[in-house]
Amino acid sequence: MKEEDKSIAGEEFDSSSPELIKLIVRARSLTNKYNGLPADDAQERNNILGQLLGGLGSKVYVDIPFYCDYGKNIFIGDNVYIGLNCTFVDNNKIIIGKNTLIASHVSISTATHPVSARERVFQDPSRHCSYRTYSAPVKIGDNCWIGANVTIIPGVSIGDNTTIGAGSVVIKDIPVNCLAVGNPCRVIRELDRK
Repeated sequence: MKEEDKSIAGEEFDSSSPELIKLIVRARSLTNKYNGLPADDAQERNNILGQLLGGLGSKVYVDIPFYCDYGKNIFIGDNVYIGLNCTFVDNNKIIIGKNTLIASHVSISTATHPVSARERVFQDPSRHCSYRTYSAPVKIGDNCWIGANVTIIPGVSIGDNTTIGAGSVVIKDIPVNCLAVGNPCRVIRELDRK
């Protein structure tokens, strides 16, 4: 299995392998172009997003600056707004449902490492890096609102019609139709299901 495929599958992968570095360099080039465009150049902005992302719905607005690792693992539904200075570490899939608002300074990461240094750090002259890296997908449902400065960690799923309060750190799945806030993020009340 190629390193590129391993990063998607959630297996251990070498984040500095030549295949993945090539994808990162491509994404950096495209995001640099994107971040340098005038805000009113919608046609060229959409053109670059179409090249960068794995899937792009209609009526999507991604403010600048925007940063990602590969781009190709990000799938955005229709009518989505992503605020300025968002960072998506997409070693695995990041799926964002339709009609979702993502405020400024949101970080979504799919990459992770073992907590124990004994498991995380190793010496292997055949590898480019001396630490173990894994990935897990992140899914945000339809009609969600992710507040400013939210951090979403690998493997998290956020249900449809849910609001995540500003500054929250989402470390576990959040169900549908609720308001969740805090560090760690927790549900504080259900929202109208209509």
